This record gives sequence, structure tokens and C-alpha cells, in this order.
Amino acid sequence: MRHNPHHFVDDPELVRRLIRENPWAILVSDQHGLVASHYPVILDEDCDELAVFTHVGRPDEELHGFGQREVVLIVQGVHGYVSPSWYAPGALRAPTWNFTAVHCYGVPEILDEETNLKTLARLVEHFERHVESPMLLDLEWARPIARGTVGLRLPISRFECKVKMSQDKDRETQRRVISALRAAGAYHHPQLAEEMQRTLFAG
Repeated sequence: MRHNPHHFVDDPELVRRLIRENPWAILVSDQHGLVASHYPVILDEDCDELAVFTHVGRPDEELHGFGQREVVLIVQGVHGYVSPSWYAPGALRAPTWNFTAVHCYGVPEILDEETNLKTLARLVEHFERHVESPMLLDLEWARPIARGTVGLRLPISRFECKVKMSQDKDRETQRRVISALRAAGAYHHPQLAEEMQRTLFAG
């Protein structure tokens, strides 16, 4: 991502929150040409370092050529269009797009069969716990299915996190944009308004 001091964040806790709130990620490698796959991710909550668990379906592991080289995990947070018609008088009249995203770099560790199975069960539990009648993964039933997947743990050795929420705009414009995003209309986006509020006016 292009560096802009207004928008770059180096706080790993913000990255953790971003992953927790947006667990559908893009895994990119260039070991056998550029390859991108879309998979759910969950944080490794049992360690102090920043790391995620995920899996790929076979033969994606061959396409990615997992080994000793880095991959990039892209997590996209809340985002949306910002119209210059919402700006305060005198503000630069350029439209823009507000967003949060993080690029996480690391060398993936391939999980053994048993750890992969337990990780898949953990992944299912992570999402099923929010439904009325959760259906957790039966390990014996899932064992043959799990063999069609390759489990990964990705320790994140470095990351680039960008939070672009109109930090470079004047206060009146920021408030007008938040108000416009909360209002009814084509670009109604209360989630983005809340993210702007949290970024710009917290504390």
C-alpha cells in the first residue's frame, strides 16, 4: 500500500480487531506465479504473537507452493464512497473512498492432519456459536472430509495497516461526512460512519 502518514497504523491490537471483525481474507502468493485464494481466518488467541489459522482446499496448496517463502494475507475492513458534496465550504472538492485494510506477511506453517481437523472444528465453532441452534463439527464424521483440506498457521512477521477515515479533512467536513453516511440515501453506510467516529473522535 502507498504510504501516507495520515493513515498508516502500527498497532497490532488494531490488526487483531480488524481480523476478528472481518474474518474473510485473501491469501496471495507468488511462488508459482501470482495466486490468490479467498478463505476464512481466525486469530490464534493462545499465543502472544500475531498469527492466524486458516485452511485451503486441495489442490490450492500446490498452486500456492507453500514452503519457505512469504505469503500475503489481505484483510479488508469497512469501506465506502465519500462524496465531495458532503464537504464543508472551501474543502478540496475531490471524491474519495474511506477504508481500513491490512496486508499481513509471513511464512505459513502447514498443520499436521490431526491439528488441521481440530482447527477446522474450532473454525466451525467460532462462527456457529452465533446462531440459534449451533451445529458443531463432529470430528469422526469430518475426518475424511478434512483430508481434502490443508490447514495453515500463519505467524505474521510484519504488517502494513492503513486506516483512511478522512483524517486529512477539516473537522467540519469530517462531521458532515459522518452525518451523510448515517442519513438515508444511495450511500447510507452507518458502519462506516461508526468507524469514522471511532477513528476521528475517540477520546
